[in-house]
Amino acid sequence: MVDDAAPSPATRPAFNTGQGEAEYFAAYDTVLAQWPVALESVDLRSPYGTTHVHICGPRDGKPLVLLHGHGATSTVWFANLGELSRAHRVYAIDTIGDAGRSVNDGRPVDTLPRFMDWLDGLFNALDLDDASLCGHSYGSWLALNYALHAPHRVHKLALLDPTDCFTGLRLSYRLHAVPIFIRPSAERMRAFIKRETAGMPVDPAWLKLICLSAEFPRAKVVMPRHPAPDRLRAATVPTLLLLAEKSRAHDIHKVSANARKLMPHIATAVLPDVSHHTVPTENPEHLNRALGEFLS
Repeated sequence: MVDDAAPSPATRPAFNTGQGEAEYFAAYDTVLAQWPVALESVDLRSPYGTTHVHICGPRDGKPLVLLHGHGATSTVWFANLGELSRAHRVYAIDTIGDAGRSVNDGRPVDTLPRFMDWLDGLFNALDLDDASLCGHSYGSWLALNYALHAPHRVHKLALLDPTDCFTGLRLSYRLHAVPIFIRPSAERMRAFIKRETAGMPVDPAWLKLICLSAEFPRAKVVMPRHPAPDRLRAATVPTLLLLAEKSRAHDIHKVSANARKLMPHIATAVLPDVSHHTVPTENPEHLNRALGEFLS
């Protein structure tokens, strides 16, 4: 439960490597400018700091919360919002402690229970109940855990190429990510994304942003663990699992098989011609159609 004590006004940690704060937020705003719909942005205070949320869609639309992958920021949904915001009031969140405009200058978000507490407070602040929840990659891990934590608040759950929910990452993927954690740099992130996408198109503005995010001062990553099998078997929230056909992050067939074994009522599908990192941004018509049908 979030208490009433809020931290002092937001103070972002200083950039200490690379191109610096001005270039990063210029790149952020460039991707945000690709959103095809009008939006409003709010900053919500909590004991953990300030959470930045972009809101769009009809005010009487069904609420839909979007959680991005690690380092991707809320701007990553630019190719999806034209469709999703037709019938939904969409809340795209910059995850606190990650790259983006949220500022974790209060309590550290250093455990899964604290992430759940942060999301509880966010749902309260936005007056959300019975909202659908969609996450990509690390955001899927957060979304799944929140649906298990507060099923009464989640209407439907969509998981986009989720990591560490039903199986682990490939060893090769983890090994290629190690240099980014040891000595983060835009160049190392670019090489990592280039390898994972294997020549497939990547939106250039978003690619620049995700590369600069490697040098963003952020909290230590909470390493994900699979939810306990008994919790997954007891899950009641209708769930859609969409996997990237060209994902190098994990074996999508194993992810699908484990998910169907652990959550018998889950619906699964494969998104063609996208990699793990380009699920939201490339060939979006398949994703948008699948989400639209499921959420409606």
